[in-house]
Amino acid sequence: MNLVLLGRGKTGSLVAEVARERGHVVRVLCSADNAHACALTADSLQHDNVVIDFTTPHAVMENIEACLRARKNIVVGATGWYQEIPRVRQLVESSGIGLLYGGNFSVGVNLFFEIARTAAAALQHQYTGQIFERHHVHKKDAPSGTAAVLRDVIQEASGTELEITSFREGEVVGMHEVVLESPADTIYLCHDAKSRRGFAEGAVRAAEWLAGKKGFYDFKDVWREL
Repeated sequence: MNLVLLGRGKTGSLVAEVARERGHVVRVLCSADNAHACALTADSLQHDNVVIDFTTPHAVMENIEACLRARKNIVVGATGWYQEIPRVRQLVESSGIGLLYGGNFSVGVNLFFEIARTAAAALQHQYTGQIFERHHVHKKDAPSGTAAVLRDVIQEASGTELEITSFREGEVVGMHEVVLESPADTIYLCHDAKSRRGFAEGAVRAAEWLAGKKGFYDFKDVWREL
């Protein structure tokens, strides 16, 4: 496939590397190349199959809206825009493109969500809970998209919304913890990312899955199909 990657950060650069390893042609655009989504037009994207966005919260909505106008499928790995999901869902469904977003594209993290969903039953048996997330000092949004999804998964399963505590430390790739506590014991659940490669591989596989599809998708609902 021909892919357009938005963002040359650490994760974005690794996405480009993984995509090329899997035989795709990748065109990378940094913020200077794509100010206010100026590079995402129907003409400029006519030979591309999917756009992959790993930019920042302040840029992602302009990129999504440009892909909607250009009728080009997009995988969104950027977070910090989820308050716009209801509006974007409507726009995607009316435009006839495909959009797949994810708070985290790691298969391990999505397994972690399933474990947390099961463990959420403890909150109905006199347990209290908290979520902790740690990332590198350069991460611009807090809480992380992964922590927000984790909170939603637990709330859907238990009816209880947990507080999220965020830390920004050094070069931490990403650590997420759920602590469930009762007078009798404590349950610790933890996912600690050793590198960004799991995120990158999942994002490329998401783009492969989305090619030719229409509709609005959440990675946590489709990752088993990849």
